[in-house]
Amino acid sequence: MADSRPNQKGRSPGAPDKPSPVRLRPTSRALQLPARRPPGSCEDREGPPVAVESDLSGDMVVRNRCPETGNEQILVRAATFAQRYEGPVGPPDRDGWLPYRPRGVQMRFVVVSEHDGSFDFIAPWGERMVARPGDSIVQDLNNRKDIYRVAKAAFACTYEVLREPQR
Repeated sequence: MADSRPNQKGRSPGAPDKPSPVRLRPTSRALQLPARRPPGSCEDREGPPVAVESDLSGDMVVRNRCPETGNEQILVRAATFAQRYEGPVGPPDRDGWLPYRPRGVQMRFVVVSEHDGSFDFIAPWGERMVARPGDSIVQDLNNRKDIYRVAKAAFACTYEVLREPQR
């Protein structure tokens, strides 16, 4: 995606922000993603559980506050955690999750159109992601390789649109 120039399909990316606090906890083991996650979650797929390995040295598990997607959990690597979150900003809840505030890393996004159709790609951490019409493809402006899919429902729950993408 180009900064403010139209991309190959004639669209310019929009700018999102993640203003709502999230809950975090340090990793304590390899995470097991369930075989079937709720529709609209970050990775709504079928298949066997996938182990997400963590070396446990500063990696954090982020739990989004989004009941529509089952409050999915994602792994944030230690290398990017401090750039993306600040806190904790309050005491832990009864399950040990600490509230953190997203730092508002500059991002850009495009929405997958019906014309684009569904497609898959490999995320920077090696996982196959499936993008569907209505989903957003998000990129960190400070790390051009950090591109990932956010399902439509998860994007609506967790991001605030600062600038709409242009068609």
